[in-house]
Amino acid sequence: MEDLTQLLNLLGSDKDSLLNHVCETISKDQIHVPTPFHIDSHFLQSNRNGQTIRSLTQLYQHGRLSGTGYLSILPVDQGIEHTAGSSFAPNPIYFDPENIVKLAIEAGCNAVASTMGGLAMLSRKYAHKIPFVVKINHNELLTYPNKHDQIMFGSVRNAWNMGAVAVGATVYFGSAESDRQIMEVSRAFEEAHHLGMATILWCYSRNDAFIKDGIDYNTAADITGQANYLGVSIQADIIKQKLPTCNGGFTAIKFAKTNPDMYTKLASDHPIDLCRYQVMNCYSGRIGMINSGGESKGKTDLAEAIKTAVINKRAGGAGMIMGRKAFQQPFVEGVELINAVQEIYLSKEINLA
Repeated sequence: MEDLTQLLNLLGSDKDSLLNHVCETISKDQIHVPTPFHIDSHFLQSNRNGQTIRSLTQLYQHGRLSGTGYLSILPVDQGIEHTAGSSFAPNPIYFDPENIVKLAIEAGCNAVASTMGGLAMLSRKYAHKIPFVVKINHNELLTYPNKHDQIMFGSVRNAWNMGAVAVGATVYFGSAESDRQIMEVSRAFEEAHHLGMATILWCYSRNDAFIKDGIDYNTAADITGQANYLGVSIQADIIKQKLPTCNGGFTAIKFAKTNPDMYTKLASDHPIDLCRYQVMNCYSGRIGMINSGGESKGKTDLAEAIKTAVINKRAGGAGMIMGRKAFQQPFVEGVELINAVQEIYLSKEINLA
């Protein structure tokens, strides 16, 4: 394990900007920061029942980040979302779902998130050893021509029956199918809470019309921020979101409604400010937002993961959910990469901007 100084040096020319930035848009006293008392502070006063509170506690009290208020989750649903061949060719051991679970355990993750079938094969062996998050809908790529639509692959009750503590689902906000997806996931989350499970929403914007003049506004802060707000509105307990890469999606595409203050008083071009705007849209941080690790690019994976972790933590986010950067490496290197990211959240030197 590299020490913290070595990890932070991977930030390169961005090091000073990322570590010393002070948010002058949304100040830190305007958001609810992750703490060891996150469940007591925010969920005990909610409508979540006792069983759901216990499930959330299991998530937050497991692994290396136990008791910190932060989350490190290993998500492997790419076997469906991106095809198994393309996802696991770099490391074929992960065709066997047991190695996915072993990676999450060895890396000290809070939970492992994967497909209904994969986790079902191993539930009696591992569901009591690490929290299971069952992904219940997916975008399958075998229809020709390829389409992009999240459809249900499993039931909430089946996830509960295998001992899962949470269900995960994706909504492609902005897509032609988003209305149906919102209704399906909202009903699924209601059932999950009734049965005592936590809920995690992959809160993605997806529409080819959101790409204009070579800029992909699917990851704009204003669009992803509103996606977050819709996600917490259907009672997601945790939001998974991509790190923002730009802003001004609404104004560039010319849709929805805006206020000039969104782009001046509430955000700047700084990546931490853009991420904080996402956090603000999660009920000011009452619902934890974890950022995704993104695709694996090889040699730059560790540096990119550390940068994302620093931005997320200093913005007020609740952790990272990192898959491809970890499982497309040799097993030991995948463990080391996840552990390196966890060091950012364990460090008291890296604080809120």
